[in-house]
Amino acid sequence: MRTVSNTLIELSRRPFVRNVLAVVTGTATAQAITIAFAPVITRLYGPESFGQLGAFMALLNVLAPIAALTYPIAIVLPKKDEDALAIAKLSVLLALSVTVLVALALFFSAEQLAGSLGLQAIADFLMLIPVAMFFAACMQVAEQWLIRKGKFSVTARVAIIQSLLLNVGKAGLGVFYAGAGVLVGLAVAGRVLHAAMLAAGAGLFSGRSGGRTTLTELLGCARIHADFPLFRAPQVLLNALSQSLPIVLLASLFGPASAGFYTLARTVMAVPSMLIGKSVSDVFYPKFTEAAHAGKPLAGLIYKATAALAVVGVCPFLLVVLLGPWLFALVFGSEWRVAGEYGQWLACWLFFGFINRPSVAAIAALSLQKSFLLYEIALVVIRVVAIYAGFFVFESDRVAVAAFSLTGAIMNVLLISATIMACSRKSAAGGLVQGATG
Repeated sequence: MRTVSNTLIELSRRPFVRNVLAVVTGTATAQAITIAFAPVITRLYGPESFGQLGAFMALLNVLAPIAALTYPIAIVLPKKDEDALAIAKLSVLLALSVTVLVALALFFSAEQLAGSLGLQAIADFLMLIPVAMFFAACMQVAEQWLIRKGKFSVTARVAIIQSLLLNVGKAGLGVFYAGAGVLVGLAVAGRVLHAAMLAAGAGLFSGRSGGRTTLTELLGCARIHADFPLFRAPQVLLNALSQSLPIVLLASLFGPASAGFYTLARTVMAVPSMLIGKSVSDVFYPKFTEAAHAGKPLAGLIYKATAALAVVGVCPFLLVVLLGPWLFALVFGSEWRVAGEYGQWLACWLFFGFINRPSVAAIAALSLQKSFLLYEIALVVIRVVAIYAGFFVFESDRVAVAAFSLTGAIMNVLLISATIMACSRKSAAGGLVQGATG
């Protein structure tokens, strides 16, 4: 009979498990640093400051997907590194062009935009959005290149360094001035730093990153992977919009403090997803793509990864459902109890968002970009109805958060089920569609 220790040793030798552990270790350390600093930071900066940061990040997260039109996600797909590098260069050029246009638009209409959304409190910060957009795109390019090359330890080390520097900055500067400007400025600086460190780790600053790529080659890559700007970019944009709606509406209708409560609750509840879900997704994506290229059975891969995440995530999410308000008041201070009430409902949604990471990672390899876009359109419509019902029918921010969360949970269950069925059909049809391979 094999002992438990022998089984664990055998598992640790598997490339997939070893890569997941490498990313999880780095992400866990980064999240541990954030959690360790959180009680200090939430006592320095009040809900209003967090609310303004949340509103800024909500707008940034809506606009960021259009920077490179989601082409960076395609970097993992081509068989040849030359093709992948061309996609990386195309992504950076697109991001630079788009962010310049956004900067010009905001220069002439920042105040009008803030006024129309009821977000005058962050009007002074809007010109920072193009900067953050560009470096967010660069960060994704470098990250996807590292995933392609299997350099998961680089991503882990960078996450630790970035988290430490960012949180030290928040705590240190907060002693002298605990305002929203500090949080927003550091959020942008953090993206610049993160992108630079990932690019350096990926070797994108050196001559090893490849030779000159012609315009014809760039256009060829853009055409081959046209399903990303056509279908994936609108889907990611709609997803970001649907997730940002609560912050924007809470800030405009109930004030920055309510948005601050939601921002903290969302940040805390996203820890398991950042800690394990994203790590599994980053490693699962190239593994699933390779299996699809080889014509191997696919449904079992998603089923096993999803079930494993469910086992891991059920305890922390259930704990927040049962004890959210008390936990938030204890850890972050009594003024954050409302954030714990939000967290109880968000846990229901984010648990299923946590376990759907393998399904989302499989979308590109399954050539389901168009279907995923239609799914996202339906999700946005349902969420808008849910939020407006909470705001204008029940006149309650808590009902709005609850309705938003429950609809998200239901839709995530449908997404997982649909992806597993698509895997079964794909395997029966004989492998990966060529349009997704590059």
